[in-house]
Amino acid sequence: MYSLTVRDHMMIAHSFNSEVFGPAQGLHGATYVVDVTFYRPDLDEHQLVIDIGLASEALKKILAEFNYQNLDEVAEFKGLNTTTEFMAKIVFDRLQAAIGRGDLGEGAKAITEMEVSLEESHLAKAAYRGSL
Repeated sequence: MYSLTVRDHMMIAHSFNSEVFGPAQGLHGATYVVDVTFYRPDLDEHQLVIDIGLASEALKKILAEFNYQNLDEVAEFKGLNTTTEFMAKIVFDRLQAAIGRGDLGEGAKAITEMEVSLEESHLAKAAYRGSL
């Protein structure tokens, strides 16, 4: 299995709705380092997993939706806890849709798995990995 990873980041603010989150219930910020790893069993005719430029552009476009936003004010997330795990799946779903639309090139349609990882500090990160 071959893989290729692209990286970007986003800065957000949010709060959580449960005592389980302790002091994070209050409004706070996070800067996420976002890694997306694409997997496929064989390389394409150019010996690539995916076009790095197209993958990087697609990720940057998706993260721009959330960068410098208070996620508590995003209608789509109203009443939800926008945890690191939750946001990893949101980015995954948007990238999967972009692949389906052809935004990452024809070669991306041979991607069989993808993992989106959000690192919130040097101590913790969360990821979502799934088949395409």
